Amino acid sequence: MPHEYRLPHQRRTRLTRRGRLALLFGTAFTIGAAVLVTLLLPGEEAPETPRQLLIREGLRAPQVYAAIDRELKLPAGSTKAAVATAALPLPVEAKGNPEGFLFPATYPVTSKSTPGELLGYMVRTANRKLATRAVADGARTHGMTPYQTATLASIIEAEADSGADMGKVARVVHNRLAKSMPLQMDSTLNYALNRHTVDVTLNDTRIDHPFNTYERQGLPPTPIDSPGLEALAAAVAPTPGDWLFFVTVKPGDTRFSATYEEHKKHVAEFNRNRAAAGRAHAGPRAGHP
Repeated sequence: MPHEYRLPHQRRTRLTRRGRLALLFGTAFTIGAAVLVTLLLPGEEAPETPRQLLIREGLRAPQVYAAIDRELKLPAGSTKAAVATAALPLPVEAKGNPEGFLFPATYPVTSKSTPGELLGYMVRTANRKLATRAVADGARTHGMTPYQTATLASIIEAEADSGADMGKVARVVHNRLAKSMPLQMDSTLNYALNRHTVDVTLNDTRIDHPFNTYERQGLPPTPIDSPGLEALAAAVAPTPGDWLFFVTVKPGDTRFSATYEEHKKHVAEFNRNRAAAGRAHAGPRAGHP
């Protein structure tokens, strides 16, 4: 939260050797034009049905690593270690760090899957999404590289309370960048401090860290999570508006403001809601004086 300073097509069926044998012995049956083979040759095993690994939007790289380790039943840290040797097709700006490029989707996993293969699949998927015409053209319009687009989208993913708010959050970021204002996003502080919380204190905003967007202008040096398609779309096509501030006063109710005075009223409502729920006030969310 920012503050004051802040086809399908028809295909001819071609039989494999196994398919020809099955037809020869009369052990195959057809549905339409497709041939379904039920005969296994001696010593053969039935094909393995892939499992599904779900990577949700907004996960940080360590969370993705841990999910892969669990799914592949590997010791903790195995996937993180694989990054160094996986030869991932990352942008030069990433400097080998796949944060933001482990695209959220459902991936097939078998007993032969390796961490490097899954990581490579995720990065190639992210590159394809960033290269789609809508995203690439929109990024060029705003003078952003694919890496900057992923970084901005990761902030949107972390900050927006709902998909409907993503375009407005994107507009706040673009407006602040255009005015050379610090972004002042709590999500980047949380990334720096390796946590998830809405309780950000004044002392938090003063830490000396590259991801402290209260003290440093511009985008953070890397993405802060894995953004999905909605966040990427919002990053390059933000909702029109003059907003510079926003705060989620309660779940499902995010208020966007063009002036700091209006924003302070919304923050006060946020703090009243927090107090009513028995929670302490959230420092900077009351407005950075």
